[in-house]
This record gives sequence, structure tokens and C-alpha cells, in this order.
Amino acid sequence: MLALREIILSQDREIVNAWKYGMPFFCFREKMFCYLWIHKKYKQPYLGIVEGKRFDHPALVIEKRSRMKIMLFDPNKDLPIDIINSILQQAINFYKTGIIKT
Repeated sequence: MLALREIILSQDREIVNAWKYGMPFFCFREKMFCYLWIHKKYKQPYLGIVEGKRFDHPALVIEKRSRMKIMLFDPNKDLPIDIINSILQQAINFYKTGIIKT
């Protein structure tokens, strides 16, 4: 989780961490951007992307959420940093422009 926190914060200087809804959240320009949590069913850490429904990436799953998508991580494997960076950059581009850039 600490490594994920550092990866998220390193994406853009306008990303700040906050504590919302009892979990570590990250905001971009004072808007909710993403968060870290543990999946109740799978017991795996995940990265939740607030505007995830706007992204079409195979690593993101929507489950029963209407707005957010998540990316699950196997704690026994290395983090897929390139995929995480790609997803976070798509989200940042959306927040900056309102347009999805893949």
C-alpha cells in the first residue's frame, strides 16, 4: 500500500492525499481522484479510480459500482507499475481536459 501511495503521488504535483470515508484517498485539484482499499471478498488490495467508468482498460473492473472501477493487486506479485502509471495518467488527463486520452 505504501508503494502504491508513492506511485500515485509521483504522477502529478497536484495530487494530494487525504483521509475520506475512513480510507486513504487522493485528490486532484481538490476533486476525489482515487483511493486504496482491501477487497472484502478477495482479501486483496486494490486501487479505486473515482471516474473509472470513463475508462476502458482491461485491468479495471467495475463490479457493481456505477461510477468507480478498481484494479486488484496480488500481494504476492510485483506491482504492474507500467499499467498503474497508464491508468493514472488517463485519469489525470481526464481531470485536466475532460477528455479521455489513451
